[in-house]
Amino acid sequence: MDLTLLSDLSNWQRLGGADTAAEIAQQPLLWEALAHDLSEHAPRLQAFLGERLDDPRQRVLFTGAGSSGFIAEMVADTLNAQWPAEIRAVHTTSLLTHPALYLQRDRPTLLVSFGRSGSSPESVAAVERVRADVDDARFLDITCNADGELARRGAGRADTCTLLMPPASCDRAFAMTSSLSCMLLAALASFDRASWNARIQHLAQVAALARQGIADWDAAVATLAQQPFSRVIYLGSGPHEALAREAALKVLELTAGRVLALANTPLGFRHGPKSTLNGETLVVVFRSVQPLARRYEQDLLEELRADGVAGKVLSIGPQLDAGDDYTLPVPALPDSWLAPVWLPFAQLYALQRSAALGLTPDNPFPDGTVNRVVKGVTIHHD
Repeated sequence: MDLTLLSDLSNWQRLGGADTAAEIAQQPLLWEALAHDLSEHAPRLQAFLGERLDDPRQRVLFTGAGSSGFIAEMVADTLNAQWPAEIRAVHTTSLLTHPALYLQRDRPTLLVSFGRSGSSPESVAAVERVRADVDDARFLDITCNADGELARRGAGRADTCTLLMPPASCDRAFAMTSSLSCMLLAALASFDRASWNARIQHLAQVAALARQGIADWDAAVATLAQQPFSRVIYLGSGPHEALAREAALKVLELTAGRVLALANTPLGFRHGPKSTLNGETLVVVFRSVQPLARRYEQDLLEELRADGVAGKVLSIGPQLDAGDDYTLPVPALPDSWLAPVWLPFAQLYALQRSAALGLTPDNPFPDGTVNRVVKGVTIHHD
């Protein structure tokens, strides 16, 4: 099969993947647009947040479902380490089933919702639940859709701030790609304790890195996806654990479940999940910038390569040590800020693997068994 590179949109149109391909490719440009937008919205955002992050009683819940929930996981711990406020990630799918575990009526709570469409039933219900169960509740909606339910319901409310992503980030394709990375970076830039100038500079840096990575990896990933791996394991530590989960989900979604994809941490993988390895398994390790984490990652890489059980073992990350397969020279940024830089590798692989299997990446479920915006959810109340 001839390889179709990301820039070949006419061929992707024929393969039913033009939207997905374009939305992966546009990410660096959108992040630069996001930097401009956030610079303009900084005063409004700072006024809304006020001094609340300096209050240890303040609870901040980052939330979303599916990929949007993985955004929450990628940013929460990094930001929690910077502020006296308690910042944590809770998927809407957990918040709605067990609200008493996360909400206290007398505890000030800021719910930060991530939503591509902003209209998923869980997103809307989570806002209503927090508003009903918490006396001092506020809401920051980070969404890609100005016409979605989150944006519409939050308009004009003093307790709500809506942060809209660049319009092109509202992906048309089935899988979340540019929507996810824009919302992730918006959250980091909005809550990071560094100066606004430093945050905007970070956005410019990751945009430049991702542009280089997409160009460098495009052909190699297309070739990799032609190999008939029936299982893919993504591994990452710290914020990259959620990155690994998102990467695995992309494979499951775009291959319509025909390729089994799992995620874990490099240390956790030995505790049972390693049993999934066979000759048809591809293992990809997202490398950290943290020296301690890298030592654990290197131990596992060496072990898996020595075992010779997996079909292929790859690593992707900062150009710090010899031996990694996909690398970039990165500035001094934490893993959460670098996660969007490595994300296009996983998006490219899922796109190419879907096409290699003869599927249509823009809509791998033409029978409607899985939908772009989740349907069929009944919201229950106490």
